[in-house]
Amino acid sequence: MTTTTSTLQTDAGWDGSYYRVLAEGFEALFLPSPEEVLDEVCNVDVEVHLPDGSRWSATIFTLAEVDRLMRRWEGTGEAAGGQRFWCSDGLIVRDPGIQGMVGVIAELLASGEFDRAFHRLSDPE
Repeated sequence: MTTTTSTLQTDAGWDGSYYRVLAEGFEALFLPSPEEVLDEVCNVDVEVHLPDGSRWSATIFTLAEVDRLMRRWEGTGEAAGGQRFWCSDGLIVRDPGIQGMVGVIAELLASGEFDRAFHRLSDPE
């Protein structure tokens, strides 16, 4: 399947548990739940492969998902009763959906901010 988001062309599809997206300048492997609607994904782990062979990871959340989690934690007592939210290598985006998240990754790469938002993974041995 090939899709276009603005000027970003991608080739995407399922590869086992991963939803793999090939875009110009990177490959992203998202790990949504199998039952999730891809345009509604709001909390997902992603691994990005760059042409230089490096691999990077992050967890992407929408603003609404962060709010939902914090409200849930008010009742469970987690995270100081929902008073805080953090996660290592967390990236917050405004809108849900894999294609929009791919656009954010492309923008981070273009702006030079990618390596501050994503965590570099060790090279495979």
